[in-house]
Amino acid sequence: MKKLFGGLAIVLLLGAGTATARQTPVSSTARDQSDVAITIYNDNLGLVKETRTLSLGTGRNEVRYMDVAAQINPRTVHMVSLTAPQALQVVEQNYEYDLISPEKLLEKFIGRKVRLVFAPSGGDRAPEREVEATLVSTNGGLVYQVDGQFHVNPPARVILPEIPGGLISVPTLVWMLQNSGPATHKVETSYLTGGISWSADYVAVVDAADTKTDLTGWVTIDNTSGAAYKDARLKLVAGDIHRAQPDAMPMMERFQSVGIAGGKQAFEEESFFEYHLYTLDRPATIKDRQTKQIALLEAAGIPLTKIYLLAGQPSYYRSQVGLIGTDMKVAVHLEMMNSQKNGLGMPLPRGIVRLYKKDTSGSLQFIGEDSIKHTPKDEKITMKVGDAFDVVADRTQVDFRAVSGGRYDAESEFEIKIRNHKDEAVTVTVREPVPGDWKVLSSTLPAVKADAHTIEFNVPVPPNGQTVLRYRVAVDWS
Repeated sequence: MKKLFGGLAIVLLLGAGTATARQTPVSSTARDQSDVAITIYNDNLGLVKETRTLSLGTGRNEVRYMDVAAQINPRTVHMVSLTAPQALQVVEQNYEYDLISPEKLLEKFIGRKVRLVFAPSGGDRAPEREVEATLVSTNGGLVYQVDGQFHVNPPARVILPEIPGGLISVPTLVWMLQNSGPATHKVETSYLTGGISWSADYVAVVDAADTKTDLTGWVTIDNTSGAAYKDARLKLVAGDIHRAQPDAMPMMERFQSVGIAGGKQAFEEESFFEYHLYTLDRPATIKDRQTKQIALLEAAGIPLTKIYLLAGQPSYYRSQVGLIGTDMKVAVHLEMMNSQKNGLGMPLPRGIVRLYKKDTSGSLQFIGEDSIKHTPKDEKITMKVGDAFDVVADRTQVDFRAVSGGRYDAESEFEIKIRNHKDEAVTVTVREPVPGDWKVLSSTLPAVKADAHTIEFNVPVPPNGQTVLRYRVAVDWS
């Protein structure tokens, strides 16, 4: 009876120990997620926040937190219990990323016994041949020792007796947790990861008169982070954030909600520190190795201004150059205001605008593209579409002379002939960047001082006609 009660006491003690301390590791996968959110930045960076439920014992627990991004920055991981924050602490964290692969598996078996299986050599019904071998080397090929002889890259399958320790199938955070609270904790984990970014693309359809456009914005997300984000709450940050090298650290978030003007919107825009944040109005699933596009904005009837531009060079004013160019290209730009009055009025992330226009048959044709920078509301957007086919210019320096003993170093006179082969009149802006201090001495059309180093002329050119601009300028570049 004493032996019986003694054995029973040992069993009870072991049972009590099992109840208060988890002896085997706890594994947590993406199937345990109850919520996931991701904030994506422009420069290959994402902030992942997810919620999972963990079953833990009292005391120390080893937890294998699996299905994290392969490009996670482990220095940025933060875990907190939402159930009992003070009762659960991370004592130690390891990031395991030595993933299983044929090469790594074989490296672990160098010097150990494996089995080689050779295909039948006497017809389909012949049995496979299996031999025991010692793996000698994997450097540049496979070398086995069989019965005292060495075989290089034999045509055989390799059968391993086990998966060696230290290799894992997916990137894993291994935590040592100290639990002094309940057996079940809902925990929130956040971390930064590389391999995920977003960009904006815009499609503009210009009307027949080139005076209005319909604009559609798209967000393109590229995910190569090594993880999928199912039904995630998605946020995008537009702006140029500063990142310390070599490590990136999380940023504090400060939001102020504002409304979005315009038509249909898939994202709600908010001010975000000195940046702008766009929140998708529904969950989205972003698969690993996937490019996803989501509508950003839609606006119709935005007023456009078409500008024909002929731009000069500062070097024209420093010496005698004579004929500068014939049949010079005249650039075509389109401008629009990012204003609520025009159906926009939200901060537009930088991206590429691709412009289209319908031909006389009603078919949509591509007419050009340009990149835009991050554009706040109530700012002008200027897009270069291309060069005009029917508007060309000749530029000649008709006079140059050095000046001594006065305020200016030299005087230059230029003649610009602009020819318009279109059936309607155009106005060409001639933009001249002049170095140093300068003064317009004479001009056949009014000269406008656009800034300290720029003269502009608005040159009207009749249909199928020509206009000649002539001006003289004194320059001091000292």
